[in-house]
Amino acid sequence: MAREKESDLSKRSVDPAAQQMLQRAEELGVSTAFSRAEAMAPCNIGGAGMCCKMCGMGPCRLTKDGATGVCGATIDVIQARNLVRMIAAGAAAHSDHGRGMAMTLKATANGHAEGYYIRDVAKLRTLAAHYGIPIEGRSPNEIANDLADLYLAQFGQQEGEVVLISRAPAKRQKLWRELGVVPRGIDREVVECLHRTHIGDDQDMEHLLQQAVRTALADGWGGSMIGTDISDILFGTPAPIVGQANLGVLRRDMVNVVVHGHEPTLSQMIVAASMDPEIIAYAQAAGAKGVNLAGICCTANEILMRQGIPAAGNFLQQELAILTGAVEAMVVDVQCIMQALVSLAQKFHTEIITTSPKVRIKGAVHIEFEESKALTIAKQILKRAIDNYKNRAEPRIPDVREDLIPGFSHEYINYMLGGTYRASFRPLNDAIMAGRIRGAAAIVGCNNPRSPHDYLHTYVTKELLKQDVLILETGCGAIASAKAGLMVGEAGLEHVGPGLREVCEAVGIPPVLHVGSCVDNSRILTVLTQMVAEGGLGDDIDQIPAVGLAPEWMSEKALAIATYCVASGAYVIFGGASPVSGMPDRVSDSDLVLRYLSEGWERLYGGKLEFINDPDEMIRRTLEHIDKKRAALKLPAYDPSRFGRSGDRRVLELEALPLAQRRAALYGVEV
Repeated sequence: MAREKESDLSKRSVDPAAQQMLQRAEELGVSTAFSRAEAMAPCNIGGAGMCCKMCGMGPCRLTKDGATGVCGATIDVIQARNLVRMIAAGAAAHSDHGRGMAMTLKATANGHAEGYYIRDVAKLRTLAAHYGIPIEGRSPNEIANDLADLYLAQFGQQEGEVVLISRAPAKRQKLWRELGVVPRGIDREVVECLHRTHIGDDQDMEHLLQQAVRTALADGWGGSMIGTDISDILFGTPAPIVGQANLGVLRRDMVNVVVHGHEPTLSQMIVAASMDPEIIAYAQAAGAKGVNLAGICCTANEILMRQGIPAAGNFLQQELAILTGAVEAMVVDVQCIMQALVSLAQKFHTEIITTSPKVRIKGAVHIEFEESKALTIAKQILKRAIDNYKNRAEPRIPDVREDLIPGFSHEYINYMLGGTYRASFRPLNDAIMAGRIRGAAAIVGCNNPRSPHDYLHTYVTKELLKQDVLILETGCGAIASAKAGLMVGEAGLEHVGPGLREVCEAVGIPPVLHVGSCVDNSRILTVLTQMVAEGGLGDDIDQIPAVGLAPEWMSEKALAIATYCVASGAYVIFGGASPVSGMPDRVSDSDLVLRYLSEGWERLYGGKLEFINDPDEMIRRTLEHIDKKRAALKLPAYDPSRFGRSGDRRVLELEALPLAQRRAALYGVEV
């Protein structure tokens, strides 16, 4: 019976810490996203994008061949409208994050943001110079004020071009202009999506999807990039740092505060406040050794890659953290926060504290965050959590955690490969051109309880590593690999292909690079652009042997990310269900949109989006695409037998040999 229960839990999650907490949930008779997903049968019509609810004449459910909505809308138009609205919502969420960061930068530059200051002056000056903002003889705050104004203008701009697209490869910019998809202003594109999908407006599938591309580009090469840029300026550009991940980072002897969401403004202040002697003394007076911070979701990635604050887990572990009984407060801002947290927390002593003016949850405590009183509010929240420490019962914290090295910003990758004075992507390009690295894969995205938690992320990652594919990860996918021990230099190298292993040993990097939070997918765009600029791998992103994957996607933001990556030239694979899958056996036109996302977008942009359920098929198509791009560049065919006898391992082997034999091995000298 115990083995049967263990087997059932493994179908929900491959993470042993998660399995322990799911077992506890069953013992206590409380629901989680996992049990609710099992009990909830998805609507196959809505799930296929074949239900239209955009006016009061419906909802219209198209289940028969040739059926239309009351207004006459065909299945392809209905599916396109539904998808466009999802992409618009995802772009709005990530871009609004960028807007908030720009407003914080403006407040900081003018002395109106308590506790904030500019940490990366070099990046500030580099970005300002790129946009033509004067930097000589000016203070960081003066430059920051002008950069903030420029970035804020991108949201309300009505004509022209969003300035950040100037950072894309020149050939890609030219293509976007020819196709008419260069964003004019971030907010304008989101609003136009909503307008076009209103009853009686745009009724051409391809025309609708063109606006989806324009809106997604306004996010990837606009709002998201702004969010990443300013986070680095205010909080520091990430560089490798030691951290830990999984529920075992929670402490029995300390007040545990979990920060969850996506915006780093408050979480960074909570980090600062937790180290204040006043707060430490307050916690000690309450009987604790201090305050232990941990993150969930992308807030975890933000403070992990800059301060080394541990990550308690990814999206599907937010409820499981509360189930430990060790969390005094879960402090949330925006995005990916489950309403179920409040009812679950009421069964323990945990307080759920909402902080964003955009987000309230019935039953939660609301302490609204304001930049002008940032540090004061952070201390108020921590003191409230400390006061709650006395209410803690005996916790059950899984003794499961893994070390990792996060913080591989594109700036650090550039420095790492070439050093202070010769920073360059040349070694990476050369390794790909030589075949040591077969290609690259960006594995990103959410968790989804419709598939076993973390399984697809970690399985696809491990299998691609065996094939000498370098992996870059963001978001919840990055936390999945961290928990699997794939983000420390020595971890799992015996399972990595021989060529990639040589590179990892020579450079001193993990085989999986933690690039940041989900908004930091813009860093991946920058890496690809710099690889193009370095030369040898074509003159545009669509020529690089690289693939993007979101094996466990679930949010609208993921669809926006996929769309701007496709428009940038990338092949993107999503696991799980397609939101426009249709029912080909029942409706003849139900696959028009799905085919257009693949064949149509590839014809226009050189990138495509496909939905694939089978992880082995994901891997097969990834490698097939990488090899096709290698062949088009006339690079050597992938041959792992050519590598594996160099790097640190080979040096150690040679050092163990007698001098004469070492010379023979190195120089061909007879012993």
